[in-house]
Amino acid sequence: MKLLRDFLDKQKPHFEKGGKWEKFYYIFEAHETLLYTPKSTTKATGTQIKDAVDMKRMMMTVIIAMVPCLIFGIFNAGYQHFIAQGQDVAFFSVDSLLIGAVKVLPVVVVSYASGLTVEFTFATFRRHAINEGFLVTGMLIPLVMPPTVPLWQVALATVFAVVIGKEAFGGTGMNILNVALTARAFLYFAYPTDLSGDVWTYIGDAQVIDGYSGATALAIAAEASNTGAVVVDALSNSWHSGLFDFGNLVWGQIPGSIGETSVIMALIGGLILVLTGVGSWKIIVSVFGGAYLTGLLFNLIGANTYMQMPAEYHLVIGGLAFGAVFMATDPVTAAQTETGKWIYGFLIGVITVIIRVVNPAYPEGIMMAILLMNVFAPLIDYYIVQANKKRRLQRATV
Repeated sequence: MKLLRDFLDKQKPHFEKGGKWEKFYYIFEAHETLLYTPKSTTKATGTQIKDAVDMKRMMMTVIIAMVPCLIFGIFNAGYQHFIAQGQDVAFFSVDSLLIGAVKVLPVVVVSYASGLTVEFTFATFRRHAINEGFLVTGMLIPLVMPPTVPLWQVALATVFAVVIGKEAFGGTGMNILNVALTARAFLYFAYPTDLSGDVWTYIGDAQVIDGYSGATALAIAAEASNTGAVVVDALSNSWHSGLFDFGNLVWGQIPGSIGETSVIMALIGGLILVLTGVGSWKIIVSVFGGAYLTGLLFNLIGANTYMQMPAEYHLVIGGLAFGAVFMATDPVTAAQTETGKWIYGFLIGVITVIIRVVNPAYPEGIMMAILLMNVFAPLIDYYIVQANKKRRLQRATV
């Protein structure tokens, strides 16, 4: 590592003021501080507390938490490829790994390449440090995409999300909407046929078997409701017997987006975020609680078979677990007050199930629910703070 440190020290003067590459200083600084802790210190007098955790390290913690979802998603993409061709292969096999990696890793590379290009461009022209937020966003965007998504759409959605969803508001820390979900929403409305529930399984270049469908559990549940069939029976009797059993829905060997299919992997990531203090357990728990209680309420109403679906199924189908752990807990767009976090998360869970059950055109609801509550998060915090001030003034003595 000393060799690398010496190389950076030798090149640094070229990027500093007066150097021939002065305008690219912040690009150099971003790479240097990613590899090494900055040497800069505060100038204030008094007690100084040294903490090894800076913004880049916190973002790296989130990326580490997403690694289980990414690895599982790579294996699942390959596994679904072989199911589509009627081949029997072990989930954690070399064949599944290789096929999945060929499809998934380019999506990750394109996401980072396109997003960082925008970040570097804005930093160069605006003369400010590179924002660390895209370290996480660049991984989140691929994980919420289907493995079949065209790479040019990934690039287009990423550029749109970074420019319109973040830079237009002032950069990292100023955006009001989750950037990764902004990219997903852009593609959903711009190219709905490429993000529908029937194209989420990677089948490679092989001819699709007659009768094969890559429909997700949510798509099957919505269709069952339209025909009056029992949702649980429709899931159990889907195109691949046993694929959508409750246990497998929890484990995640099902068609779906790259990183969202496995509830277990999402919860492992959530545990990492909670234990490191990066993510709020209150938001995660309240999202699940809101979804479950709303599911129970619809069970009591029972107007159609989707409403009659057991409430616990809402927790394991679609991307609710992934959204609750990695999207709803975004420290920039989520509620900041402790009471507000409970309200914010609970309403996300409630709205998710309402959208799923009531809106037949959109079987998934977590994306819209989080984006909607991103907008209302500041309002929730405002009223929580005002209520706290009012209570304190009532207790105050003059």
